[in-house]
Amino acid sequence: MNIQMVDLKTQYQKLQGEIDAAVIEVIRSGAFINGPAVRSFQANMEAYLGAKQVIPCANGTDALQIALMAAGLKPGDEVILPAFTYVATAEVIALLGLKPVMADVDPHTFNITPEIVAQSITPRTKAIVPVNLFGQSCDLEPIMALAEKHGLWVIEDNAQAIGADYTFADGHTQKTGTIGHIGCTSFYPSKNLGAFGDGGALYTNDEKLGQKLQMIANHGQVKRYYHDMIGVNSRLDSIQAAILDIKLKHLDQYAEARQQAAAYYDAAFAEVAELATPARDPKSTHVFHQYTLKVAGGKRDALQAHLQEQGIPNMIYYPVPLHHQEAYKGAMANPDVQLPVTEALCGEVISLPMHTELDEAALSHITKAVKSFFGA
Repeated sequence: MNIQMVDLKTQYQKLQGEIDAAVIEVIRSGAFINGPAVRSFQANMEAYLGAKQVIPCANGTDALQIALMAAGLKPGDEVILPAFTYVATAEVIALLGLKPVMADVDPHTFNITPEIVAQSITPRTKAIVPVNLFGQSCDLEPIMALAEKHGLWVIEDNAQAIGADYTFADGHTQKTGTIGHIGCTSFYPSKNLGAFGDGGALYTNDEKLGQKLQMIANHGQVKRYYHDMIGVNSRLDSIQAAILDIKLKHLDQYAEARQQAAAYYDAAFAEVAELATPARDPKSTHVFHQYTLKVAGGKRDALQAHLQEQGIPNMIYYPVPLHHQEAYKGAMANPDVQLPVTEALCGEVISLPMHTELDEAALSHITKAVKSFFGA
């Protein structure tokens, strides 16, 4: 079978008429930058997320950088983040002359925990960047309480969990990315809400902060040619916004399709002792940007080789923890830190195909190939 890690072509084919028409409309309008399509998408994202302000930008990495710039941190200030995540989270911290504080994660959810955050806070800590990894939320309510106690910023890296819901102790829910002071996301094509190129956004419920974020993303100006602060040039173009506006209407349906695929995987692997299926945090829905297994007994690499021989795509997120990356050895606030869970996970995890177009035939083929490796 021709199985894809992410099947963007089939997803497009189902929306082809709408998308083609929207793209042609933008082209005919000539409004390629900050046009009506961008404003429409921005308003619809605000409504979907329940956020007061959404600021579209060029990509998810820019979103993180702009958020940190808006926080007004100074070189040498410490920022806590998980070491088990993509490099962009640490990259922007180091680029701004801040000090990444690499922290460990929960071995089941793969997310940073309030307890780990508390242990990582020092007098130099100014911000926390919890990453809602693989599609579910960190335990954000107590993280926000810690931030309030210590006067810290919380910048949610929500690039992998857009559409997930977090449940507070009083029973009310909020979309991930809207709980911290600033939320950041990516619209990279393979994301749950993916563009046909690069794209990103920031969101906040603080209107004054939202204005600052918008100003930074637009060369530090509100009025053209009058620059009140140092900014950057980071824009979501109108064609990408038009595509995203269409796909946003289907985002919850996409999450349901991913959840159904994950449930199939779970059931298929339930009796395989060497495999640990993804844990679900009861406080968060899981939108399964990735479906990531843990493989016991040092068999992960052999399983990967087996799947490759069978033509089953797979990925390892992430083979090297951030605190072991050469680029960050001199940038970290805690260069000698030992993070046993992260280090173990990098040798255990493997992600299987996960996208909206997986059908039962594909899922059966994938799971049989995995199980055959274990003689199941």
